Amino acid sequence: MRQHEGFVVPGKEHSVCQLKKSLYGLKQALRQWYKRFDAFMIGQGYTRCHYDNCVYFQQSGGSFIYLLLYVDDMLIASKVKSLIDKLKSQLSDEF
Repeated sequence: MRQHEGFVVPGKEHSVCQLKKSLYGLKQALRQWYKRFDAFMIGQGYTRCHYDNCVYFQQSGGSFIYLLLYVDDMLIASKVKSLIDKLKSQLSDEF
């Protein structure tokens, strides 16, 4: 069995492809996803925590809502369930 059959064209072993945009699975993909997520959250009126860039919060009336992001998981916390439901709906519509 030949290794890499069909992947390397004889005489083109040193050729490379330049990607025009980030793809899932590459190191840049997480950065691009975070930048999009960050822009969305800021656009919704949330503030990014100065101490941890993956913590967002918003004050609505006298209540706060927090979103903590870790890679592809998130935790949403608030004393007011309607704020949580609203954020979940916004995230669902966008992503």
